[in-house]
Amino acid sequence: MVQRCNAVGVRVIVDVVVNHMAELGRSGYGSGGTTFNADQLDFPGVPYTSVDFTPQDLCPSADGIVGNNSDVYEVRNCYLLGLTDLYTSSYHVREQLAHYLNLLLDIGVMGFRVEAAKYVWPEDLEAILSLTNNLNTAEGFPSATRPFIYHQINDQGGEPISVNDYFGIGLTTEYRYSEKIAAGVDDFALLNYVYDSEEGMAPPYKALVFVDDHDNQRGYGSTGDVLTYKQIREYQMGVSFSLAYDYGVVRLMSSYDFDDNDQGPPDSSSSGATDTVPINADGSCGGGWICEHRWNSIVQMVMFRNVVAGTQVELWYQEDDNVAFSRGHLGFFAMSKSGSLDTVLQTGLPAGLYCELISSCTRNVTVDTDGTARITINDYQLPFIAFCVGCGTVTTPSPDQTTTVIPTTPMTTLPTTMTTTTIPTTTTPLTTESTTPPFGGKVKTVIFLYKQTNPGQDIFIIGGIDIAHRPGCTSDAESDVCALDITVNSLGTNVHYDRYNAWRAGDTKLDWYGAQAGQGTYNGQVASGTPLVWTTSNSGAPEYQELNTYGDSYWMVDMIMDCAQTDEGWFHFKAYLTNAGSGWEDDINQVSPCSGDVGGSEPYATVYHTARCGYLNVFEFSGSSCMVSDLP
Repeated sequence: MVQRCNAVGVRVIVDVVVNHMAELGRSGYGSGGTTFNADQLDFPGVPYTSVDFTPQDLCPSADGIVGNNSDVYEVRNCYLLGLTDLYTSSYHVREQLAHYLNLLLDIGVMGFRVEAAKYVWPEDLEAILSLTNNLNTAEGFPSATRPFIYHQINDQGGEPISVNDYFGIGLTTEYRYSEKIAAGVDDFALLNYVYDSEEGMAPPYKALVFVDDHDNQRGYGSTGDVLTYKQIREYQMGVSFSLAYDYGVVRLMSSYDFDDNDQGPPDSSSSGATDTVPINADGSCGGGWICEHRWNSIVQMVMFRNVVAGTQVELWYQEDDNVAFSRGHLGFFAMSKSGSLDTVLQTGLPAGLYCELISSCTRNVTVDTDGTARITINDYQLPFIAFCVGCGTVTTPSPDQTTTVIPTTPMTTLPTTMTTTTIPTTTTPLTTESTTPPFGGKVKTVIFLYKQTNPGQDIFIIGGIDIAHRPGCTSDAESDVCALDITVNSLGTNVHYDRYNAWRAGDTKLDWYGAQAGQGTYNGQVASGTPLVWTTSNSGAPEYQELNTYGDSYWMVDMIMDCAQTDEGWFHFKAYLTNAGSGWEDDINQVSPCSGDVGGSEPYATVYHTARCGYLNVFEFSGSSCMVSDLP
């Protein structure tokens, strides 16, 4: 099955259980045909014996069962629901689990969803995953590509275990999003707050989000209401908004109908054999299968999301029960709770006639030369519209015309690319004189970023090559062609640099995804990317750096970088300030050419700082200035 799926571009992610084996009180034969006895901790088919399960003296609960989610040791060392807890600190257990994962990778799977990850110590998971192989190149994966990993963690806030404990080893599920999107569909004033960093929600590049999943659509694992297929209108609104919005990697649900929360999939023979899924003439499913992923509105919004990937929400409009926004200069989405909207809005898109996706291009939207368009919604059941650049032929009007008619052939082909949200970019080409790389191979590169900060704040950068300008980028830093190999150099050993030195350990990539697997932590705090350190030009201060000739508050990183991986000698980055609300820099409209004794013009415009490999680069947080100079 996996190989057939790979042959047509459908990748498989396996739901894996590494926390436990069978429940106490169970014995007999497993699905693989081997015997087991949970009470005796005997699983000879693996093999596991009593020494492979967490010692009971490490579990603080009286009965050995997880009962207090406020006790980290109880959650991670006791038996979840009586399930026999594997001792993942044991090298033998780690080897056995990695062997299982490697068998799946050899088959050709793309990655793993780690079930019940909060019940496993993060360092144990990191050790297990470090023993896994790269993806199988025989199944069409690029060489040296690491598995895609995300962890199932139900973090509702208020408990000591949170999603950020796992950011260094993959993405994390964000269950709070399901409740927030349900509340937002009920009250549109809440829609722009479905991601709230102040609540500890995972940042966009670490969050795996969903309107519902197999647990919370049945009322498990959520403290509030969630939308499901049973509220078809509101559910389509929630999923479509999620695919249009710029938060997280979106996972779609594909359900079967149920009345009882414990009801299994369609089984017309009552023999325990799941029925085949019948496909109707219109592409929908029958026989009790819901197949939300085949609904036309969701198919079209997946297309929209793929086109606008790498852009951010702009031109936010919310009035009463209506909401609209652009995704950079590539797409526009609008939704009306009443199903009735008729107003002129700024779209941010180039002028032309666009096919409206939800209607499968049986309607068009005209964008005028000033970027405005009349946005009309008059459908109560499908009260939203979307259009985007490239979703049909977009033409720029000549001076004596405002629109050009395009074909309205319905777009019903299922997209073949993964639905993801990536770090914001804008894609406005800029014609400049190209600058060739000054060096080949790995050379010293320095960045200074001016920012006055408060005690307790730190600055990190994410970056590499703008994903809109290099094809083939992935969401795995280790294999991403948009990520750059780096070695972050020491800047000293005084106590003021302890955080920088801790976070630079294991940071081998300038990438768009935050902390790498294996990157160092400081007092339990996970890095948010490649670290910078506060420096001064005052030679009497402990934070003095010789290369800083500019003054106080110039945050610095010193790297060895491979210029051959850059884009004509240039690369991009965006900064994040901790303990400062959202913390992200504003979009950058960088001055070109840069000043300095080297200077130079960026090869194309982006919303990031653009720096030169092999030189000393000076910028300002959220500022447009740039200076490029020779290193002494």
